[in-house]
Amino acid sequence: MTVLERVKKLSKKQGLSLQTVAERAGIGKNSIYRWSTKTPSTENLQKVASVLNTSVAFLLGEIDNESLDIAKKEVDIEDQNIIMTYEGKPIPPEDLEIMKRFLNGGTGNDRK
Repeated sequence: MTVLERVKKLSKKQGLSLQTVAERAGIGKNSIYRWSTKTPSTENLQKVASVLNTSVAFLLGEIDNESLDIAKKEVDIEDQNIIMTYEGKPIPPEDLEIMKRFLNGGTGNDRK
């Protein structure tokens, strides 16, 4: 099975079009289609793997287990050493501040 076939299979399983996967990965919307004739970059493979919650090794056919059995991690929204993301993209600091206000009851007061 080729990289493109594996991406198609996982995308379909998750109810996503290849264009949607590409957009969420932050790559050109038709990039994945070109993988039928062109080798994808490692960076783009990693981005697509992240969107599909799988590994680059699976997309390359090195392993057969498509799922990432990653233990859920607890992170503190105040931790400056953590980059919080949504759909594979970093959450801007101003949006994190809005989230913090919401979690504090929408008052804007810190409950430390």
